[in-house]
Amino acid sequence: MKKASSPSRSSTNTARRRGRRAIEYALLLIGCVVFVDALVGEKGLLETMKKRQEFEVLEQAIRRARAENGLLREEAKRLRSDPAAIEDLARRELGLIKPGEHLFILKDRPTNPER
Repeated sequence: MKKASSPSRSSTNTARRRGRRAIEYALLLIGCVVFVDALVGEKGLLETMKKRQEFEVLEQAIRRARAENGLLREEAKRLRSDPAAIEDLARRELGLIKPGEHLFILKDRPTNPER
């Protein structure tokens, strides 16, 4: 003969199953929260990608600034040592002319459609 399981034994098994299921759901919820935080959190994947892009933009700006600094250093060196460079700069920037030279300013005339 088989013994019938007692009501207290089946209720404890049911309670254990419910407890395990509650723990599984809690762990699943915690896992989901951790996953979402890893994706969009303060130090998440999306923020990391945005910071890398900002880093690349800043690196390019630094490279451009360094190249411009190099050109400016060369120009400063040339201006310190070459009088022709100083003269060229004065002519271009200040519109200076040498004695005996004549300056001609040509203005564009509007075209007449009647002609």
